[in-house]
Amino acid sequence: MSKKQKIISIIVCVTTLSVLLLGIVLTGGQGSHEPIKEVMKNEVLHEKGHISLFGITEVNPAFFSAMIVSAALILFALTVRIFLLPRFKKIPTGLQLLLEQAVDLFSGMAKTNSPQQPRFIGAYIFTAGAYIFISTVFELFGLRLPNVDGGSSVLPAPLADINGAIAMGFMSYGVILFGGLWHNGIKGVGKTLKDFSLPISMSFRLFGAMLSGALVTELVYHYLALSFVLPVIVGVLFTLLHAVIQAYVLTTLTSIFYGEVTEKHRRD
Repeated sequence: MSKKQKIISIIVCVTTLSVLLLGIVLTGGQGSHEPIKEVMKNEVLHEKGHISLFGITEVNPAFFSAMIVSAALILFALTVRIFLLPRFKKIPTGLQLLLEQAVDLFSGMAKTNSPQQPRFIGAYIFTAGAYIFISTVFELFGLRLPNVDGGSSVLPAPLADINGAIAMGFMSYGVILFGGLWHNGIKGVGKTLKDFSLPISMSFRLFGAMLSGALVTELVYHYLALSFVLPVIVGVLFTLLHAVIQAYVLTTLTSIFYGEVTEKHRRD
């Protein structure tokens, strides 16, 4: 590295640190005036900031997050099927290449772990994986809706709410149970019911991972000198990491258990 390049690097570092320090001073170093205990409690229990559902009842903000993510995925799937699929080329590029790589990933996982019925379980784990990833990344947008308390609530990741995580866990367990019944009858059902703790472990694994990211971000944002820039970096890294890991873990477990309950055993 030349002397000129070293000087430029030093100037860039000093400028960056100066901007960060200036931002901390200007923001007063306070990310939240609410006690950290209350912040953590609300992240877990969601007792505050409920949103009115068309004036019928009050619901958790995560419910609206789930509806928005689901609608976006359905709209995207219809758009691809109606407008993009007929224009796909023999040699894929761009969005087509990305979609084909994603399909190949989950298709390969299904063929490896559930060779008896790879098409069905492949379609399910692709859908589940896409939902987990997109719904986790969704919280980065920071969308807000007016709540019943007169303020506004940030829409969280749907799976950061225990109800969303339980729904995903039991949905995956239901798919495994259906596969066992379809391929092996009562024996398949009995095999699935042996792992009665599976939906609970799936649910709390998802919930715990999503919640840990939110709590770490809140801790960083709450304290002095850390409430400027750093929460953004921490939040993005935790969110992307959880999105990839949890999508992979749940789809892998689902395909493996589905393969076990649908396996045909030879009679001696």
